[in-house]
Amino acid sequence: MVKGISKRVVVVDSPDRRFFEQAIFIVRSDAAAEGVTARELVEEARRVARSYANGRHHRRVGRLWRDVSPAVYTMLGAAAVGLTWLTVTLV
Repeated sequence: MVKGISKRVVVVDSPDRRFFEQAIFIVRSDAAAEGVTARELVEEARRVARSYANGRHHRRVGRLWRDVSPAVYTMLGAAAVGLTWLTVTLV
């Protein structure tokens, strides 16, 4: 379904086309009202795309939890259930 709304976009070509050809950024409608130039929009889009490609957009803790083995999650879950069971039976 296509609406009759016009949007401005910035298209950034990927330096390494192994996985992605382009990144497309949809520009907020109030960006022009803030006095942002087209050059600044393109540079910001490139900076954001580069940071995502380098993996710097993730917080350190989030990346740590994502990289943890599922076996560790299983052990943590089992320990939590065991502690809960122990607490309930002793009270």
